[in-house]
Amino acid sequence: MIRLEKRRQPSKRWTYLTPPLAVVAIMIAGGFMFWLLGKDPVEAIRIIFWDPLFNEQFASYSRPQILVKAAPLILIAIGLSFGFRAGVWNIGAEGQYIMGAIAGAAVGLAFFPTESALIFPLMVIAGALGGFLWAMIPALLKIAFRTNEILVSLLLVYVADLYLASVSFGALRNPDGGGFPGSRNLQQYPSAANPELIAGTGAHWGVVTAIFAVAVAYVLLNHHRIGFEIKLTGQSPRAARFAGVNPNLIIAVCLGFSGILAGLAGLFEVSGPSGQINIDFASGYGFTAIIVAFLGRLHPVGILLAGLLMALTYIGGELAQLMLGIPAAAILAFQGMLLFFLLAMDVLTDYRILVGKKGLN
Repeated sequence: MIRLEKRRQPSKRWTYLTPPLAVVAIMIAGGFMFWLLGKDPVEAIRIIFWDPLFNEQFASYSRPQILVKAAPLILIAIGLSFGFRAGVWNIGAEGQYIMGAIAGAAVGLAFFPTESALIFPLMVIAGALGGFLWAMIPALLKIAFRTNEILVSLLLVYVADLYLASVSFGALRNPDGGGFPGSRNLQQYPSAANPELIAGTGAHWGVVTAIFAVAVAYVLLNHHRIGFEIKLTGQSPRAARFAGVNPNLIIAVCLGFSGILAGLAGLFEVSGPSGQINIDFASGYGFTAIIVAFLGRLHPVGILLAGLLMALTYIGGELAQLMLGIPAAAILAFQGMLLFFLLAMDVLTDYRILVGKKGLN
């Protein structure tokens, strides 16, 4: 007889074992999926996880792109982790990402073609503010009316998508673009561009900010009062209130911080790799970052590693599509399996598997 038995307290050993086990499980399940599609599973897994890093034919391009892809994922996931730890579920980071990009790009384009070293810092501030204000909508509604932040933040993603389409065809459309939707290319406007800081590395200001955010989050969560209050609120809201924690403040801080980082991710993306506001700017980073946050165990260092791993699957997935003809939908399903297997194996953190009278500790 096989059954689950509740542990007296969560297993620390399984807490650290489940992420790598989830990666192994996705390789096995993903390989089976690729086999069903008529592809060589071993070759597909090798192309996704090995070739972008170690195949010299692709590595010179792939390695820098891993940093480019990882930076927005890490930034957004760090912000989400604050709320998730406190039981504040911001599912709308994609909308905050979009609004940060629009706000930052609008500031840069407003000064075109003026050249000034102050323009890009102003864009950074505008991007952070755009994401912050968009995140404060579900925060204020939850504080004032106890609305569900999951639904409100998620629905605001669709509003942001519609606004993105509106400005792409209207306010931010390139007047020299022949009527096509989309703004000017910010990469061709030096004062508003976010280029590589070190040629050939892929590192731009977004990568630097992501690393800085990891360090700041680690300090705040482990060595600051706000980190203690966030953890206490997530573990026991009632105990937190007895300890004098203001739950409304925690809601505002978590959603506001998450919005700022998502907005910055959008700004660095639109001024760098993407280059312009257009109807296809929404990339799904805000949703993928949820997987990154949980794969990294809501820990800043874990999120850094998980972001790099997810970026590797992006680049490796593109190679697999090119070299083996694997459908893009299959690659998306492969990435989604990470969260599925992580959550499935998370059961072992809180429960023991009993086979007869013996348990899996």
